[in-house]
Amino acid sequence: MAIPFDRSFTAPYEEAQAVSPLIARVLADNPGPFTFKGTGVYIVGRDSVAVIDPGPDNPVHVEALKRALQGKRVSHILVTHTHSDHSPAAAPLKAWSGAKTYGFGPHGSGKAALARAAGATDGVKVEEGGDTAFVPDVHVKDGDMIAGDGFTFDCVYTPGHTSNHMCFALREEKALFTGDHVMGWSTTVVTPPDGDMAAYMASLKKLLARDDAVLYPTHGAPVRDPKPFIQAYIDHRLEREAQIVSCLRDGVDTIPAMVARMYVDVDRRLHPAASRSVLAHLIQMEQEGRVAAKDGYYRLLTR
Repeated sequence: MAIPFDRSFTAPYEEAQAVSPLIARVLADNPGPFTFKGTGVYIVGRDSVAVIDPGPDNPVHVEALKRALQGKRVSHILVTHTHSDHSPAAAPLKAWSGAKTYGFGPHGSGKAALARAAGATDGVKVEEGGDTAFVPDVHVKDGDMIAGDGFTFDCVYTPGHTSNHMCFALREEKALFTGDHVMGWSTTVVTPPDGDMAAYMASLKKLLARDDAVLYPTHGAPVRDPKPFIQAYIDHRLEREAQIVSCLRDGVDTIPAMVARMYVDVDRRLHPAASRSVLAHLIQMEQEGRVAAKDGYYRLLTR
């Protein structure tokens, strides 16, 4: 499924770029195979502002962000989720500005909440690479409203990429800041055990039912026509699932073999992440009773 990514949204690193009447963006100098051109830090408001996903705790980046904020009062620091390219700079930005941090919860908190609801008492395992130091000053849940001077956000809980992933909808511009749930340059990686494909698909359908005018991902360009873009995301995942079924029917029954076949045209640096997404699909299919797993081998189940 071809997804119409716009790869033209670039700016010099660490310089603020106006995006809309209320929104500016600072691009961190951390490009890579998982971050595209870098982490896009959004500044929302005029004299009093909110900062969304402050980015990595890199001294050069943090100082550049401070320069972009000179003359403004930071009243809110919003964090979509706790991967290491999104939330770590919240700590030095909070120390400098005095603003409170807002987020669903610490890394893995969505899985932990589900485990507690199910009566589990053991700790919940999550993948490496998360910012385990981040704990929001204000825990927000789906439907909460965050109000500032000239801006209002609605919290839209979108677990899947991580269990604590939260999008923020700016009422004044009908704009949704999507973090890594929907990206502007690539499809999203879902990495178990904290990442969950079934939750991710449900969260995509949740966004499809909304009427946002534009999506602002943390990586890549704005999405100006959200509904077909989100539908393409859903179709892409369904296509990957169909490819897994085809692999299993042909006797390709391990994840490395599936990745080699399904991602033959993809940068090999991304194959480990692709393996995690294939695993996420297989976990969902196993939970639904369509696949069985034993010792790293998979087989289709007939109904």
